[in-house]
Amino acid sequence: MSTAAAAAVAFRDLELPGVVSAEQLHRAADHLVRSQEEDGAVPWFPGGHTDVWDHVECAMALTVTGVHDPEHARAARRAYLWLDSSRHPDGGWAAKFRQGRPVTRLREANHAAYPAVGLFHHLLVTGDTEFAELMWPSVESGIEFVLGLRGEHGEILWARSEDGSPGDHALLTVCASVHHALRCGAALAARLGRERPEWTAAAERLAVLIREREELFADRSRFSMDWFYPILGGAVRGTAAKERLAERWDRFVVPGLGVRCVSDQPWVTAAESSELVLALASLGEIEAGVQVLRDVQHLRDEEDGMYWTGYQFAEQVRWPVERSTWTSAAVILAVDALTGATPGSQVFLHSWDT
Repeated sequence: MSTAAAAAVAFRDLELPGVVSAEQLHRAADHLVRSQEEDGAVPWFPGGHTDVWDHVECAMALTVTGVHDPEHARAARRAYLWLDSSRHPDGGWAAKFRQGRPVTRLREANHAAYPAVGLFHHLLVTGDTEFAELMWPSVESGIEFVLGLRGEHGEILWARSEDGSPGDHALLTVCASVHHALRCGAALAARLGRERPEWTAAAERLAVLIREREELFADRSRFSMDWFYPILGGAVRGTAAKERLAERWDRFVVPGLGVRCVSDQPWVTAAESSELVLALASLGEIEAGVQVLRDVQHLRDEEDGMYWTGYQFAEQVRWPVERSTWTSAAVILAVDALTGATPGSQVFLHSWDT
């Protein structure tokens, strides 16, 4: 799609009446712009550290709001350009940056993969193939780094350690996110005339393991992400996905408050709630998704629209006492998925090839 063709797309309003307005979401995105550092990095909060996965989540949110705000659109481009300037010469990115400098040599698989999701999302929204071509080396480098972490069965080991050795285990949430990225990367490659069938094959193998060999992954079942990420990432679909959600719904969802981060703690977060909404939207469960997003609005700061990271409901306190950029970004992407406001929603609805 050319930039001109993208401009002709009829974008819907990014809002959920009675839940959160377009103006409130726009103000939250304004804070992402204000948090962005001079080099383009979007840290967790001003003065905090940056990691590539959450940075890309913020870039996607800015791409969505950038449809109607050129400043947000420019900030999204700057965020993606930072990826190219900060990547490791041997592939991937440092797990943590602070004020533009890597503070560890550890490189995580899901961080390296996620730019493929973000840049495919950017292309779907903007139609800017020239920018996608410019950023292609970052996508390709990230995906090839990830494929270098494949284990015996095709699972992806979670990281490459500081000494260069691969991690000794795979994580279900990481592999579900990587599965999503492999499919998005392959779709982006096809649109740029750079077919990568081996990426599709790796994604298909990973999906089989996620669906049928969960014992291969380290036990993180107390984390809600291990519950819904196989759905969010597109590896588990249809009836199996709905059954998976139903099995653990009462374990993780707290009516009126949102979604627990871990099952054994009285702590809900806006990000996990929003990511569950993305999974629900991908299954067409719009009413349930709207309700979850409505429940978590108690974490929105009325003054500037930003979202507090979480709420410890036994103590009735916000915790941690921070308003993380990626939390507000997740809310913006959840609203986009529920409303189909931009073509970028296809990335989370898994509908770009239907």
